[in-house]
Amino acid sequence: MFTGLVQALGIVLAASDTPSGKRLTVSLAELADSKIEPGDSVCVSGVCLTVVKIANGNLQFDVISETLNRSTLGQKKPQDRVNLELSLRPDSYVGGHFVQGHVDGIATVAAVKQDPRDWRITFQVAPDLMPYIVPKGSIAVDGTSMTIAEVSTQASTFTLAVIPTTLEQTTLSGLHAGDQVNVETDILARTVVHWLTQMNAGQAKGAKGAAGIGGGITLAKLQELGMT
Repeated sequence: MFTGLVQALGIVLAASDTPSGKRLTVSLAELADSKIEPGDSVCVSGVCLTVVKIANGNLQFDVISETLNRSTLGQKKPQDRVNLELSLRPDSYVGGHFVQGHVDGIATVAAVKQDPRDWRITFQVAPDLMPYIVPKGSIAVDGTSMTIAEVSTQASTFTLAVIPTTLEQTTLSGLHAGDQVNVETDILARTVVHWLTQMNAGQAKGAKGAAGIGGGITLAKLQELGMT
């Protein structure tokens, strides 16, 4: 589990083919003095990876075909920058939002407004992700916790307003139209949409007994329960 607060900008040093996918070697940069051991989880541009080897301030990860196919890690080459975040500890400060490192899909940069006073990036995603993307909601873009500024359901796009600090400390500043990024929607939004969909379809086993709700979710039902 992560928070989406990027701790360092690593650099891909090698991306070697393996029988199961690729072996990525990434520099730790500012995290070089961190206590990291083989088996630990690290978020690499939004993807939770397991450390398999540590040497000379670098980490090595085995990335299987499933992960390569569902994320942009298969496109990474030497000298590419990646966002790094170590996994949460029980006493960690949660300053972003809960990020699992499980990529929901790949988004394509539709437009970049490079205005220092109002830097905005618009992304296009698959239509099936739009129910989980809401204005002022949270989303992780290449592992960076962001607040969604605008949403266009019809165009399947969302826009981020990016502050200077985020541009300085993450890979978002280097994005251009046509680039691709890893996207993870908010786990809370996914859970709510999933259960409402299941309950409306009458497919959630035991939902009536557990929640005291039957016959589908409506605005009237929510008002009756004091939830609106």
